[in-house]
Amino acid sequence: MRRAKPEKREILPDIRYNSVQVQTMVQHVLKRGKKSTAIGLIYGAMDMIKTRTEKNPLDVFDGALKNVSPAMEVRPRRVGGATYQVPMEVSTARRTTLAIRWILTAARERSGKSFPEKLAGELIDAFNETGAAIRKRDETHKMAEANRAFSHYRI
Repeated sequence: MRRAKPEKREILPDIRYNSVQVQTMVQHVLKRGKKSTAIGLIYGAMDMIKTRTEKNPLDVFDGALKNVSPAMEVRPRRVGGATYQVPMEVSTARRTTLAIRWILTAARERSGKSFPEKLAGELIDAFNETGAAIRKRDETHKMAEANRAFSHYRI
């Protein structure tokens, strides 16, 4: 087990939208250290959101993250010889991380097209409370609700 928790690194906001969440999304899209490519993909998706919805893309992005963010999740807890799935509240940092991860996974699994188109589509769907990322959040909430009987085992 770890001796101490590592300190959280401060993430500086991105250049165009001055948003920490957009920069976090860039970091999650990043592959093999190609940051300029990741930035291009995210900004391309944001431009498509602007043309498709005629709304501020940052508002759509923030709304999508807020809609996908889970309130509860289950965590395994060993008591005696059995492992129980204990429902717990999700911290703010983990909420945004999970939301970004689920949106990107859903976007990558969409069919055809370029990645910015897929990401823009998934963000718009999440903003409208449809799509695979929202389904994943609902699944997580259902699991937490189903295991509510074990909530007295909270860590």
